[in-house]
Amino acid sequence: MTQTLTTKVLIIGAGTGGYVAGIRCGQLGLDTVLVDGGDGLGGTCLNVGCIPSKAIIHAATKFETVAKAADGGTLGITASKPAIDLKATVAWKDGIVRKLNTGVAGLLKKAKVRVINGWATFSDAKTCTVKTADGDITISAEHVILATGSEPVELPFLPFGGDVISSTEALSLDKVPGKLVVVGGGYIGLELGIAFRKLGAEVAIVEMADRLLPLYDKALTDPVRKWLETHGVELHLGAKAGSFEKGQLNVVAADGTAFKLKADKVLVTVGRRPRTQGWGLENMGVAMAGPFVKIDDRCATSMKNVWAVGDLTGEPMLAHKGSAQGEIVAEIIAGHDKRFDPVSIAAVCFTEPEIVSAGLGPLDVEGRDDVITAVFPLMALGRALAIEAGGDGGFVRVLASKTDHRLLGVQAVGQHVSELSNSFAQMLEMGAVLEDVAGTIHVHPTMGEAFHEASLRALGHAIHI
Repeated sequence: MTQTLTTKVLIIGAGTGGYVAGIRCGQLGLDTVLVDGGDGLGGTCLNVGCIPSKAIIHAATKFETVAKAADGGTLGITASKPAIDLKATVAWKDGIVRKLNTGVAGLLKKAKVRVINGWATFSDAKTCTVKTADGDITISAEHVILATGSEPVELPFLPFGGDVISSTEALSLDKVPGKLVVVGGGYIGLELGIAFRKLGAEVAIVEMADRLLPLYDKALTDPVRKWLETHGVELHLGAKAGSFEKGQLNVVAADGTAFKLKADKVLVTVGRRPRTQGWGLENMGVAMAGPFVKIDDRCATSMKNVWAVGDLTGEPMLAHKGSAQGEIVAEIIAGHDKRFDPVSIAAVCFTEPEIVSAGLGPLDVEGRDDVITAVFPLMALGRALAIEAGGDGGFVRVLASKTDHRLLGVQAVGQHVSELSNSFAQMLEMGAVLEDVAGTIHVHPTMGEAFHEASLRALGHAIHI
């Protein structure tokens, strides 16, 4: 028997966009139902993406540190040769995910959001039927927030299954593969490839572009490439992957030469696509922008009172973007005058070393003569040297307008620089000028001093270089 339910707000998807929208709707007193049929509360980010990958990366870095101590010592510290029980590491990672799942569930309950576990299918823009373990529920809503997220792109000649895996399976392996081939040199492939190299796997990367992380400028990616080469990671750039047969991946090199790479696992990370299939989007009458749902600066679709947030709406596909959009949509539904118009959405690659980019970079201002660019190397920073973060070619770089010194962009590469990303974004969002950063007393000794020094250098009077 089908139940019927009417609500003020119906949210589809419990990822970082959907659950944040739900909590904010509840805080604002809006009757809200959240339907989740995907990865679970927290979506891709919490369950099979951001959080578990950073946990595995952290464990891999710890393992590498002990391995260094066993191989001649480091910082005067010696240790016995380490071993990794990846099954136990994954269990620890799963415990973190469960704890965060429980936390999200508690927050939604506190906000009086009704959560329904099941797959929704829309018959029109405001009505869907949810198949649950206890039967079907038909839900009608005044407002609908679409937050279905994204999924890994599958290559037709390398379908997922068996030893061909996506990032989801890579984060739940029970042992470190002897040989791992990563297809795709973007941030997901590099983050996981580097982690498994630290854990002892032999790693090769196959990338169609002529360099890694092609969306970033060469100065930012060179330290990452240097790490890969120093640590014996094979790089096949300008190369095309083919089928995987009998433990070997077929590859065509940049010069057209065909060769094979042995692999215990092939990790395919060639991007993500919006999750638009299987839930009746075609019945909702919303306009599309290519593969994405088209929205305006209020996250409104072309259908009245139907909203969309997160990966479904286009690049950048970042969890913090979805959360910000979800919060804004809830406030708009509650009658507040809001717009989604960020100055910058900072992005981080948790590679070795890490990369941060906020605002405009050199590729965006190429050919312009009205921009000041200044770089401060981490090797000149006391804190960086004290925590072994100064020897990898890392730096902080600022771009600012010559006329009024307003910050246009900030980038960094180096160990631990991900923690600087919020400072970069905050200064850009506030419309800061170089003098604002220079005039802020930065704590010593910290990594953030590099931002201060880069700004001083842009003004022509850096102290420590």
